[in-house]
Amino acid sequence: MSPVSPSVYPPEAIPTIRVVAMPTDTNPAGDVFGGWLVSQMDLAAGTAAAFRAKGRCVTVAIDSFIFHEPVSVGDEVSIYTKVTQTGKSSIVVHVETWRRARNSNDRRKVTQGKFTFVALDENRKPRGLPPEDGFDTITE
Repeated sequence: MSPVSPSVYPPEAIPTIRVVAMPTDTNPAGDVFGGWLVSQMDLAAGTAAAFRAKGRCVTVAIDSFIFHEPVSVGDEVSIYTKVTQTGKSSIVVHVETWRRARNSNDRRKVTQGKFTFVALDENRKPRGLPPEDGFDTITE
């Protein structure tokens, strides 16, 4: 499987999450931890999944994940989500992370991934998804 090349422009949508990378998010070399990016992406994907499921969801898989380039302290990190597939109780969310250097308008895709969630009921058991109502993600 060959890596997917980064897009030139970010999605024409409102990001699900936008945050600034801080010094506490870095490794000893000064780059933002990959795990910090994964956790931010999981939060954004979970938001989109819960919105579509109209309730609680849990991450069951990260089916793909690509790091294109590092994120630095002070970069504005924007995370975009899109529900790409649903099953009886499952939701697949495509996630892209873009960075913008603090004093620049230059935006670069830094990561992308595919996260799978399952909707849960009040007993933490899988439940069926409600019918789509035309608003299956918060970014469309």
